[in-house]
Amino acid sequence: MTTEPQTTETPTLHSPSGFPADYFQNREMGLLGFNKRVLYQAKNPRTPLLERLRFLCIVSSNLDEFFEIRVAGIKEQLKLGSVAITTDGKTAREVYQMVSDETHALVKEQYALLNDEILPAMAKEGIHFDKRLDWNPAQREWIRDFFFREVMPVITPIGLDPSHPFPRVLNKSLNFAVELEGRDAFGRSSGAAIVQAPRVLPRVIRLPRELGSSEYTFVFLSSILHEFVHELFAGMKVLGCYQFRVTRNSDLFVDEEEVKNLRTKIQGELPQRNFGDAVRLEVADNCSDAMIEFLLGQFNLCESDLYRVAGPVNLARLMQVPDWVLRNDLKFQPFAPGLPKALHKCHSVFDAIRGGDILLHHPYQSFTPVIEMLEQSAVDPQVVAIKMTVYRTGTDSVLMQSLLRAAQNGKEVTVVVELMARFDEEANIGWATRLEEVGAHVVYGVVGYKTHAKMLMIVRREEGKSGSILRRYVHLGTGNYHPKTARLYSDFGLLTCNEDIGTDTNEVFKQLTGLGHAQTLTHLWQAPFSLQANVVAGIRAEAEAARAGKRSRIIAKMNSLLEPETIAALYEASQAGVKIDMIVRGVCGLRAGVKGLSDNITVRSIIGRQLEHHRVFYFYAGGEEKVYLSSADWMERNFFRRIELAFPVLDRKLKRRVIAEGLQIYLNDNQQAWELNPDGSYHLRRGSRTSPHSAQAELIEQLKA
Repeated sequence: MTTEPQTTETPTLHSPSGFPADYFQNREMGLLGFNKRVLYQAKNPRTPLLERLRFLCIVSSNLDEFFEIRVAGIKEQLKLGSVAITTDGKTAREVYQMVSDETHALVKEQYALLNDEILPAMAKEGIHFDKRLDWNPAQREWIRDFFFREVMPVITPIGLDPSHPFPRVLNKSLNFAVELEGRDAFGRSSGAAIVQAPRVLPRVIRLPRELGSSEYTFVFLSSILHEFVHELFAGMKVLGCYQFRVTRNSDLFVDEEEVKNLRTKIQGELPQRNFGDAVRLEVADNCSDAMIEFLLGQFNLCESDLYRVAGPVNLARLMQVPDWVLRNDLKFQPFAPGLPKALHKCHSVFDAIRGGDILLHHPYQSFTPVIEMLEQSAVDPQVVAIKMTVYRTGTDSVLMQSLLRAAQNGKEVTVVVELMARFDEEANIGWATRLEEVGAHVVYGVVGYKTHAKMLMIVRREEGKSGSILRRYVHLGTGNYHPKTARLYSDFGLLTCNEDIGTDTNEVFKQLTGLGHAQTLTHLWQAPFSLQANVVAGIRAEAEAARAGKRSRIIAKMNSLLEPETIAALYEASQAGVKIDMIVRGVCGLRAGVKGLSDNITVRSIIGRQLEHHRVFYFYAGGEEKVYLSSADWMERNFFRRIELAFPVLDRKLKRRVIAEGLQIYLNDNQQAWELNPDGSYHLRRGSRTSPHSAQAELIEQLKA
């Protein structure tokens, strides 16, 4: 009788994608790694002081959404007993533990940075956050008056007893747990109460200049409530007052296959977002163990969901402070966005576009041409129709105002509004309602697919060589139609009246508003039909060229890289000898520089004053040098569950600009570029002091007005 030989080798673990799990990195840990790189901007003494505070706040805001969506999803899997594994081969339990450990360390570092470096440095610059023990008699009197005048009339203390159960606590709201001793007027002595701070109250209050220890003296609302909380419980002794904040699951679930009216259903679901299952509890570090145990029980959370913090439980509320402090020497130097030369020469945006395609590089170049294009269209008698997609545009949008005016002026206005744009649902519903009221055609895209493509098409009647013609003017972009974020996010926009691109864009609008089979497009790559297939085909074509001994090259810039088949194709291309540079701001599921797997792949993440947001894809393509701009990251959701576009840059001069401004300048960056190591960590790339290169700083100098 023979026996099978024993082996000590560990079998290769395969992920749900079918590829080996060790091909990939964990998505949640990648998001936390991105926030560690953002936190470095707050740690870096070369960052202007008030901008350091702003970066610290951005980390808090990012972590809020991370818990509301990503951690909430993990906890939902745990609750359901899911046995599914992630692309990198982890169970939900393993991911949760990794995330918990990493996030606790990140939050601890964040508050240490605030208390040990940023606040002391601000105090040296005359910007103080005075604690209760530091208030002088005049300040205390003013703050007391503020409490009775502005705070006490709008807050409602809730004593906990059988007739007053624990209140419903809003998502991310500021609350205070109060420990009491004694009996009230009715003889009750529950020993605990909850005070909820209404959102109408400012979390940071600036003292009058004549009372402050410096020009800018602030106090926290939490300090004021701590100082005067006894006024809410007359005749009782306050043993302790502790601020706390709970974060809830905020991901809307709407079964689009089951609802008859998507807008009505979402409107009904939105109020419940504030009361989803709790996923995190933040408390002040002075909170008693007994109160912590009580709060954890109320929210059905465990010790690993608890975050003790040495300061305000919501640092994101400090985001406004840099705007209040008029100290330009402590901020990034402002710049005026420039304009392409073609737009300087023409009064009409349409005249300029007819002269040739126009590339806009935000925020270094102004978003104004897009605004003017819509404003002119609204009143231009030659414009007969306007079609536009809306994903995120803000609650006070000049673009939406122009669409309203255009509809009122009798233009055929069609707007594809994405109702499931996370955290912008309410604003989008509001715009949809107002547009319908003035006669615009409002549709909500395709059931089951988010409309994430950025398209604006204007149809104008003009005189041609053989008489009257209808010409399509198109704007395609990598970023949202949002003037505010266009000053903060790096994005490309293309203005063109190219006939083929106009026809393609019109075809996509037909799909979104009507019914029928998808038609083959001449230039545009569209998700969910052709975008991923064309990206993978482009990668494989470079691999074939390399195997044949021909020149090959891939450079791509995006926010996230996670789609397994695309990553596998990049590995194959690397092994074929293709030099591949990936510029990925946030999560990268690919492992770079691993011997035998990805030797020829480098991954960079650029973190600076602007949020890197544009997506640019470059393939050498036998010398043709194909360049595409896109609304889509290389993720499964973008490729298969969204309406997305990638559009080519056909003009040779503009193509050189995109390569130079959108790719090469970032590859040269040795000041704000983080390189991905084979083990998944990142290191900050440093060049010689005599030859520093900062992509964002250089783009400001090149393109500003």
